[in-house]
Amino acid sequence: MFYYLNGTVAHLGPYLAVIDCGGVGFACKTTNVTLAALTIGKTAKLYTYMNVREDAIELFGFATEEELGCFQMLIGVSGVGPKAALSILSATPPERLALAIITGDEKALTMAPGIGKKLAQRIILELKDKLAKGQLSPAGESYGGTGVTLIPENKLSEATAALAVLGYSNSEIGLALKGIDMDSLTLEEIIKQALKKMVK
Repeated sequence: MFYYLNGTVAHLGPYLAVIDCGGVGFACKTTNVTLAALTIGKTAKLYTYMNVREDAIELFGFATEEELGCFQMLIGVSGVGPKAALSILSATPPERLALAIITGDEKALTMAPGIGKKLAQRIILELKDKLAKGQLSPAGESYGGTGVTLIPENKLSEATAALAVLGYSNSEIGLALKGIDMDSLTLEEIIKQALKKMVK
């Protein structure tokens, strides 16, 4: 229903940002990462997701489209609700979440409050499987070569896979990674630089 909200930050609280748009305050549940980017009284743009339940209608807002994409990806995993997804994204920004999935780093996910080892393993298993089948790319492209398993062999392939987790197509990833120093930068720095280029 809402793609994004653009207005003045009226209130900030734990996992909550209220955005005033033309005199109407929209309460958006959000992450610590997004909250850190907001200032009361300043203009902000949040990309939104509306969750409709029998007993409530909830609005979620995120500072970047990558964070929104990760939220939607996480709640698509069986057993992961909006609260758990917010907890994960508060402890693990999109680039680190993508790395955790492709490298099988369950410890990165269990750092989030309320996320146990079994749930972390399920998240990694389900999302890695979808990535291998090309289901996480809007263009429907496969990043695993065989379409069965994804085993990154170097920084380039790992960065490509991580960006695919965030929803970018092969062509977008190729352009974003062009010219980035793969040898001297860490994998996380490579992904951050690529994301900056794609946001411009």
